[in-house]
Amino acid sequence: MTSATPTHDYMIVNALGVLDNPNAPHSAAAAGKLSQTSEDLTVDARTLAEARASGLTAVNITLGYVMGEMEPYEHTLHEIAVWDTILRDNAADLVKVRSAADLRQARRDGRIGVIYGFQNAVAIGDDITRVDTFDQLGVRVVQLTYNQANALGDGSMEPRNRGLTHFGREVVERLNDRHLMVDLSHSGERTCLEAARISRQPVSVNHTGCRALTDLPRNKTDEELRLVASRGGFVGIYFMPFLNPSGHARAADVVEHIDHAVSVCGEDHVGIGTDGPVTAADDLDAYRADLAEQIARRREAGVSATGEGDDAYPFVVDLRGVDQFRELIRLLEQRGYRSERIEKILGKNFTDYAERIWTS
Repeated sequence: MTSATPTHDYMIVNALGVLDNPNAPHSAAAAGKLSQTSEDLTVDARTLAEARASGLTAVNITLGYVMGEMEPYEHTLHEIAVWDTILRDNAADLVKVRSAADLRQARRDGRIGVIYGFQNAVAIGDDITRVDTFDQLGVRVVQLTYNQANALGDGSMEPRNRGLTHFGREVVERLNDRHLMVDLSHSGERTCLEAARISRQPVSVNHTGCRALTDLPRNKTDEELRLVASRGGFVGIYFMPFLNPSGHARAADVVEHIDHAVSVCGEDHVGIGTDGPVTAADDLDAYRADLAEQIARRREAGVSATGEGDDAYPFVVDLRGVDQFRELIRLLEQRGYRSERIEKILGKNFTDYAERIWTS
């Protein structure tokens, strides 16, 4: 990737990302697992130094139950405790984010803000009061479903596309009551549309692509994107293989999907949710072997999405590593985007959205 120097000091908020050094032995040993846990991550000196060097202000991380044999609620409580320990052990570099003010303070302090988020709400079980518990523990983003159906609604890979369940509607209402983000990434189309319509507060799709450009289930239709934006919500574009029908997405694809989202949603509602780390894998050949193992396990478990593949990296090869945000800035400038619009996409839009949601 070509290194570029930004012409502006942008606030960069990744609406879904990872803090990890995939090259560390501990992380590398877990790379082929069906579902990596927070204990499989390595938040070391390189992780922190490269996150800082990238210009990252804050990142929404995935913690808690997503899939697997673990008991969802107990596992999620454990994951929160693991991240509380990581933040305590790295207090000079990391800080938990509970409000939009915390995002701005993290930037002033030169620390990386860490937003606690779920990629599956299964841990709520059938006890809606657990939403309150998660709120009190600092969770700020709750994605309703992963790729499959759960007790709240259908994921993007559920062919019946049934929409929200009655309990799902109750959960959306409780999330509104607690001022938590309702994230509709991975959701089925009807689930997304229904949640966006019934939610009293704006909703988000923190990491997705545009189905009008690449017709895959993990991407959102213009109807979904437009509805989310029209109600004051947020859409984050990921750096994922689903941005190109071949599965080999490039930086140019990221720009195309951002540009399409801006044309549909307006420039005040689009941002980035890369779904990946800042620190890049150094050995792509070794990574490819681990990826093949993981994809095989995901298929066997029935949790994979159309567009995943043994040869489809879960990142954009020419938009990764410590320069990924600088390179995106360069490409957006090349596209003719003015600095005010780039500032919005890089972090201001997410921060403004957080201001609308994370209020008491």
